[in-house]
Amino acid sequence: MRKIINDPANFVDEFLAGIVAAHPSSYRFASADGRAVIAADAPTAGRVGIVTGGGSGHLPLFMGYVGSGLATGAAIGNVFSSPSPAQILRTTQAVDGGAGVLYLYGNYGGDIYNFDLAAEAAAAEGIRTTTVLGYDDILSAPASAARTRRGVAGLVFAYKIAGASAARGDDLETVERFANAAVDGTRTAGVGLAPTILPAAGKPTFELAEGEMEVGVGIHGESGVRKAAIEPADAIADDLFDRMKDEVGVGPGARLAVLINGLGATPLEELYVLYARVAQRITDAGATVVHNFIGEYATSLEMAGASISLLVVDDDLEQLLAAPASSPFWRPGSIVPDTSPENAAAIIDRVQPAVVPTAAFESSIRSVIFALANSLPQHTDELRDLDAALGDGDLGITVSLGVDAMATRVRELPVNATNSALLREAGMAFASANPSTFAALVGAGLVSASTIVDDARPIDEDTALLIGRHVAESISRRGGAQLGDKTLLDVLSPALDELSGHPSEREFDAFLQARVDEVATLRSARGRAAWHQERSVGLKDPGSVAVAYALSAIFLAAND
Repeated sequence: MRKIINDPANFVDEFLAGIVAAHPSSYRFASADGRAVIAADAPTAGRVGIVTGGGSGHLPLFMGYVGSGLATGAAIGNVFSSPSPAQILRTTQAVDGGAGVLYLYGNYGGDIYNFDLAAEAAAAEGIRTTTVLGYDDILSAPASAARTRRGVAGLVFAYKIAGASAARGDDLETVERFANAAVDGTRTAGVGLAPTILPAAGKPTFELAEGEMEVGVGIHGESGVRKAAIEPADAIADDLFDRMKDEVGVGPGARLAVLINGLGATPLEELYVLYARVAQRITDAGATVVHNFIGEYATSLEMAGASISLLVVDDDLEQLLAAPASSPFWRPGSIVPDTSPENAAAIIDRVQPAVVPTAAFESSIRSVIFALANSLPQHTDELRDLDAALGDGDLGITVSLGVDAMATRVRELPVNATNSALLREAGMAFASANPSTFAALVGAGLVSASTIVDDARPIDEDTALLIGRHVAESISRRGGAQLGDKTLLDVLSPALDELSGHPSEREFDAFLQARVDEVATLRSARGRAAWHQERSVGLKDPGSVAVAYALSAIFLAAND
């Protein structure tokens, strides 16, 4: 079991102790067992308290939403288990400021029974409580039984809206009304790609075959509505969105809050891919996104997967979502400005394309660039493998995408674009296609060389060598490499000297091969390759190999 824990039986108490120790100005314990956690400044006299709670394993749900403008306290159970009525009651007592307490939590049987029992005990002490249950998981029950659905990530909307209502001094009935408006309007659908592992059990909560996903998985690993092969992100987003849109009321003129939630082991980048598709679908429906939340808001330990939550807002709900709030875990999301096509077009119209200078002849640089684009991509796999041994494995794709981008950009330019324009545009295209150290250094070298060529004359042999040496000087100056450091310079600079002696094609190729082999005997002294230290000796330098292939292609193009 790959977990950073001590005794699994103590896991919950230890992480709660860690959170309170890390954030003493935000949280304090309100019970001897450390399972009632409240805001450090609670209670506030005359203000409605909000108590939530549930099983552990879902951070930042539940205690992550205890804070200013959010909930006031949380009762914390064991992993995926309800807190006890005693823990809920103690939390209630600790946050009661005399204006009543709202219970706001997910629609799970154990939680309901224990919160109801705590409410009865609180009533006996004169504390008035009322309850709102989140039931947003659209795939856990049909619309005809919507009130039996599970409460999942959509609870975040309710915490924020009810918390803002309480923070501004609304009475219990008003806070309850806004909480109900949030949960009644929210729908969530999710997909699981890999299970979670309970610390106490040490085994997955469910099983998926390699390359399989569970559509509609619950945050405790409950079964969804279907298993299927993992689909592209857009297809996943479309499926989940289409299941929710009609119930939510996505249509012309609707204003929506959108929550893209990671379940614990999904990179943030992937969540933004989902958001891009959902936002486009909302726009296509004639609706607009006014507030978005993207990140981990309701997790399931290390479960891989994501969920999408949608809420149509009115003026009141939108205002409450945008109100200030804070906790160590709270991510406020973004208020989305007007991005209508009319405004976007106006911004684009203000960007004027640069004028590309032309000459009285077609530069030979064009044919050289096309030759590189035709030749170098066939070495992609070899360069990838060489770079994987000494770097991060991206050189093959960097080179192939770079030369393809150069050729694409050159085709967009006038046929008689000047020497300097071709070098400048090609350099920027190479550097931008797959940004990396190699791409930046080579691209910058070409851009720098564009400043020293004569646009009034075609490129001759001396000028070609001058361009090469200027590129080499630029790479050395920017990257700090010197001859002998086992970089592309160890092939580029000697090859330029060799070319000044007018070798034949066979002689030049033999020179390049011998030079690549000689460079392989060196120890890498720059970049990621240097981290391999003595282990780099005997391995071919991928940049040197790439430059050798490029010089060979240029030689052929220049002598064709």
